[in-house]
Amino acid sequence: MTREEIILNGKKVIEIEGKAVLGLLEDIGNEFAVAVETLFQCKGRVVLTGMGKSGLIARKIVATMNSTGTPAIYLHPTDALHGDLGMVRKEDVVIVLSKSGSTEELLSLIHMFKRMEVLVIGMLGDHASMLAKEVDILLHVNVPEEACPLDLAPTASTTASLALGDAISVALLNMRGFTENDFAMLHPGGSLGKRLSLRVSEIMKKGDEVPRVAEGASLKDSILEITSKRLGVTAVVNPEGCLTGIITDGDLRRLMEKTMDFGSLRAHEIMTKNPKRISPNQLASQALQLMENFKITALVVADENNTPVGIVHLHDLVNIGLKLR
Repeated sequence: MTREEIILNGKKVIEIEGKAVLGLLEDIGNEFAVAVETLFQCKGRVVLTGMGKSGLIARKIVATMNSTGTPAIYLHPTDALHGDLGMVRKEDVVIVLSKSGSTEELLSLIHMFKRMEVLVIGMLGDHASMLAKEVDILLHVNVPEEACPLDLAPTASTTASLALGDAISVALLNMRGFTENDFAMLHPGGSLGKRLSLRVSEIMKKGDEVPRVAEGASLKDSILEITSKRLGVTAVVNPEGCLTGIITDGDLRRLMEKTMDFGSLRAHEIMTKNPKRISPNQLASQALQLMENFKITALVVADENNTPVGIVHLHDLVNIGLKLR
């Protein structure tokens, strides 16, 4: 096979699967709305089940639902028939995924759901199948052809099922009024969760780690403070302890370019007045955005009285994996 043929084959697969997903638009109607409303009103959990490739897609839909505010679990059909059916409660709603609609395990399982009076939604490829006749709400996932040239491996059909699962999950997200803060609560360990929830107070240098000098401090003392705290910066405070300026390594270099006669200079004469600052209660991502906007590597953290209570450094933000959008 030539490279050109490989490229054409790849494009054909994408084209077939794209058509399969777009073909769902005709089936997104009243039944879809009823299914979403039913899931929204569910007092228990959403239980997804499917065999083989459909089971893998069901697991992905479970993950999407759980991360967007809809409690969901995956139930393997075979395991369900050998004891795991005990996970299902009457107040749950089941979603069954199947291309053929005639999978033996699912047919056995759906009768058990009926006995338990559990409502069942079917995401099925064949709307005339045996399963289609048993479900309470039927969502069609018909595809004209699979991307597999042998029409054996589920490809376009699984892609369409995944897209429909995403459509359901996002519809539920919107109905719940799910916010970025809600998402952050469910994803505290990822970079997105950190961006949405991590506060400056949780990562800033504090206490004796915070470099600070008085306005009347000598240049030598200012340099020693910057050097000893190893942050490349020191806050400058007035007699009341309020922030009035900041001295950075850059300020010192620019001073030396102008003059070497700085033995009598005091901190207030060389500091940058009204420096950028941030509150300890603000998001760490806001600190990162400020640094990006103003091309700086450190921010003084000041409380409501404008007293320096911390320093947040770019390296600290990078080391925890924090990123902007």
